[in-house]
Amino acid sequence: QVQLVESGGGLVQPGGSLRLSCAASGIIFSWYSMGWYRQAPGKQRELVALSTSAGSTNYADSVKGRFTISRDNAKKTVYLQMNSLKPEDTASYYCYARQGLLTPIWGQGTQVTVSS
Repeated sequence: QVQLVESGGGLVQPGGSLRLSCAASGIIFSWYSMGWYRQAPGKQRELVALSTSAGSTNYADSVKGRFTISRDNAKKTVYLQMNSLKPEDTASYYCYARQGLLTPIWGQGTQVTVSS
């Protein structure tokens, strides 16, 4: 079975940090680009961060300097370290995996709420 399982979401105060994890199974992990998307109420899903199979990374302008994506190919896990969190970061965060231009694989999502 092909599966992405997210963890690490929760409630955090503004300025705090969270680390999201996404564990993959059923794929040759190193062949895939891995990323994180998020969707807030009333807003379209947006790309937050991407780690390509070639080793490059990309970030949304809104999170540059605050978020870091990393991957551990041996553990088949991708991480999103989120620092200096703001209320506008509140959203459901979804793990994403894609091999080339094939249909992406999506996780179930994990909720991140930034509130005082």
